[in-house]
Amino acid sequence: MIHFLRLIRIKNLIIIALTMYAVRFFYFTIGGKINVDVLFEQLNFFLLTLSTVCIAAAGNIINDYFDVKADKINRPEKLIVTKYISKRKAIIWHWILNGFGFFIACYLSVFYNTFWYVFIHLLSINALWLYSVYFKRKFIIGNVLIALLTSLVILLSGFHFYHVCRYELHPILDAKISIPKSLDHAVMYWKNLFLDAGNFIFILCFFAFVLNLGREIVKDMEDVEGDKLLKAKTIPIILGAYSAKWIAILILSSVPIFYISFLTLNIKDHHLVHLIATLPVFTASSLVIISLILLISIQTTPKNLKVVDKIIKLAMLIGIMTPFYWWLL
Repeated sequence: MIHFLRLIRIKNLIIIALTMYAVRFFYFTIGGKINVDVLFEQLNFFLLTLSTVCIAAAGNIINDYFDVKADKINRPEKLIVTKYISKRKAIIWHWILNGFGFFIACYLSVFYNTFWYVFIHLLSINALWLYSVYFKRKFIIGNVLIALLTSLVILLSGFHFYHVCRYELHPILDAKISIPKSLDHAVMYWKNLFLDAGNFIFILCFFAFVLNLGREIVKDMEDVEGDKLLKAKTIPIILGAYSAKWIAILILSSVPIFYISFLTLNIKDHHLVHLIATLPVFTASSLVIISLILLISIQTTPKNLKVVDKIIKLAMLIGIMTPFYWWLL
């Protein structure tokens, strides 16, 4: 069982589920309402999360299935397929998980009378297959595709609330209050600001896309030797490690720049209060800055790059904790 959990990357799947429930938790702690039966919505959102996790797990399996040769060089200690689980069993689990996820998507599409659940799930299943078979080894395309699929998880959650459940916002603070002085008012201000026109969804999508794109390039830098064996055309192989490093730095730097710009444009005074109100985002941005400093200053060895990879992943995790942080305040 432990090897199967490692194969499907259970930690990453938990982050996906946590991200989706962070979106749900955010909306339901603001004071908005949905125009469908709440009990059915709770069940259906759980099923939506489960189907997304199943398809992501299947994508992880098929990725390892086609990467056995490279993983023997890049990550021999993490090799699962052929070492602990046969290729035959791996492909069977791939189809079982995809089938189960797609079955749930069909149910949701019928229940809500929309084709979008089926469409998005089919798109994800095929995109993950094509990524593992073909696009992963192509210049830039594979990196962008994975980053887009990660953002799609958040868009799917937003679609569920805004279009399927017909979510309605009930403002809890006058939007004209642009300089709230207390921490409570600052938190309420940011809640309303993030909810306005679905800002929370789009901002979270931006962070997810940028962080995953940068992280994918860092991972490609880790895996150069094995990827060469597969004749892959990744950024570090085509342009070199130095250029790949600076491309990753350029992409990742947009996160702290965006946060600082967003804070500066919306807040004119009492910056400390607002800094505390957005502490998870501030912490995530700070971790990204640390990863940037490390990328600039350290040698790009697999061991060092693994540390950068973990810091970026931690930044993602802390960033999506923002709704729960606001609830605690």
